[in-house]
Parts: sequence; structure tokens; C-alpha cells
Amino acid sequence: MAFLTLSEVRSKARSNKKFGLESRDILEEQFDSFNQYKIYDIFLSHAFLDAEAIDGLRVVLKEAGFSVYVDWYEDSHLERGKVTKETAVVIRKRMQSCKTLIFAITENSEDSRWMLWELGYFDGLKDKVAVLGLIENSGDSFRGQEFLELYPFVERHDLGLVVKDDSTKPAKLLRDWVKS
Repeated sequence: MAFLTLSEVRSKARSNKKFGLESRDILEEQFDSFNQYKIYDIFLSHAFLDAEAIDGLRVVLKEAGFSVYVDWYEDSHLERGKVTKETAVVIRKRMQSCKTLIFAITENSEDSRWMLWELGYFDGLKDKVAVLGLIENSGDSFRGQEFLELYPFVERHDLGLVVKDDSTKPAKLLRDWVKS
């Protein structure tokens, strides 16, 4: 399997002109422009500790033509450090407005208060979940929790990003998987 590396997506985030702005400026701009009726291709579930890498991954996905929901980018008013009913209501609404969920996993994912809840909710809601493992180096193998093998994985391929269900089925381009 060929996975995206953390250094690759962090580099993409650093080259993103907006990432150099003050975080508050970015968040206020995004909050002001958020459309609650917008349909997103991808809900990007992730650990907030990976914010820079996730910003780079968001850019990679946007450059590939996808609309991507990232909670702290679109809904800066949410309190990610606390699990509250109010935050859960907002996240549920946003997931209902997304076609798919990509579960971006790193070593920090275990510490996320929201990722497993998002995975379970979205899987039950739409059954359209894929796992994207972010690794340190291109030669590294990905080690996720065993239950993640229930889901297809997003991998790098010569044609771009693909979704691979299992070894018996051919991989689908991410674009085709999102549309199907």
C-alpha cells in the first residue's frame, strides 16, 4: 500500500497561503462564509493535534476537486476539548450534509475525543466511510486498530487517490467512490 506521509501534507499546509495567517483570522473568515446548506463531498474526521497535517490533507483533497468539511475550519465556535450535546448536534448536522467520511488516522487519533463517535455515527448514517492512514515516511507500514480493517482504505496510486476495499476487488478512484 502507498500512503500519504505526514511530511508531505504538512508541507502542503505550509505552502497554503492561508495557513501563514493568524489562526483567529482564518477561523473568523471561514465562519463568516460558512453555508449551513452546503453539501460536502468529504467529512474529514481527524485528531485536532494533527491540525497542520489535516490542513495540508484538506488542501490535497480540494486540489483533487473535492469539497471538504473540517470542523475547526468551518465551525470555529465548537469546543473540541469538551464533549457536549450542543457540539454533537452541530457535528451530526454537518455529517448529514456530507457524502462520505474519511477517517484520517495518525498516532494522535487515539487521543481524539470525537473520532470514534464520528466514525460510528457516519457509518450508521450513510455507510460510506474510508480510512486514510497518514504515516511518517513513505516506506513505513500503517498500523491502525484492528476494527479499521472493516473499512476500505484510501491509498496513493499512479492515477491519484484510490479507495481499496479488499484484495479481491479492484481499487476505485476516490472521485468515483465519492460519487457512487
